[in-house]
Amino acid sequence: MDLRRLSGWSMFLGLALLPLVSNAAGKCERLVVTGSPDAPPYLWQDPQDPVHLIGANADVLQQVAAQMGIKVELRYAGKRSQALEEVRSGRIDMLADASLTTEQLEALDYIHPALASNDYLVWTRNGSTLDYSEAKDLSGHVGAVSQQARLTQDFAAFAQSQLTLVSTPNLTQAFQKLLLGEVEFVLAGRYAGMAMTQTLSIANDVQAYAQPVDKPGLFLAISHNSACNDPWLRGQLAKKMTELPASGLTEAVLQRNLERWKAQLKQPVSTPKQ
Repeated sequence: MDLRRLSGWSMFLGLALLPLVSNAAGKCERLVVTGSPDAPPYLWQDPQDPVHLIGANADVLQQVAAQMGIKVELRYAGKRSQALEEVRSGRIDMLADASLTTEQLEALDYIHPALASNDYLVWTRNGSTLDYSEAKDLSGHVGAVSQQARLTQDFAAFAQSQLTLVSTPNLTQAFQKLLLGEVEFVLAGRYAGMAMTQTLSIANDVQAYAQPVDKPGLFLAISHNSACNDPWLRGQLAKKMTELPASGLTEAVLQRNLERWKAQLKQPVSTPKQ
């Protein structure tokens, strides 16, 4: 074959493949991300900088994105429902703590596995006669759960049909009902429950069963309408999420943000709702 012709074909193929290589490297250099403003220690509104969100999910995502060469801005977009609508519309690219629900699959691409698991534990007063090892053991007992709780669809359906749960505006009131004897147990996230009982100085008065009653995942979810939503980004994020459990990063960041939140709770500001 003529070397000049071969050289010409090589140059042509090289130029033709340039867009593919460029696309494989990702189109997006900056992601705007939001989520729940009241879900510490995973995500909450920064009291020192209210236009942004802070928390364990924010820290992990920023570290992961930095490894991918992407800048991330965690932006406050209102309440959870408002944040979801901003992402659905594409005005914001991604949720950092999305609950997995079938109705959202039409608008969001979920990254698997979840960034974090928010284990919900059963909390009782010390000396309680409630004997818990699985969810059905709670039937016939009155419990409390915060309106801000995000349970899995399966457990929420079970709770509605099989359990007696009092809904409270926030976790503080749920634990107050427990101490007053108005309920026998509280369903609360592991870390949120720990921080709240310590802040209310009732850590020695209550106990949590080690076996979670529910384990909802907190997912990264990218809007179908985001200009940044491409196979490269989804694939890289999924790879990073798969590597997270072995790295120990999530647990370390959770502990750091738990202490951060507890310190804020002791300051003269309004109590977080989660």
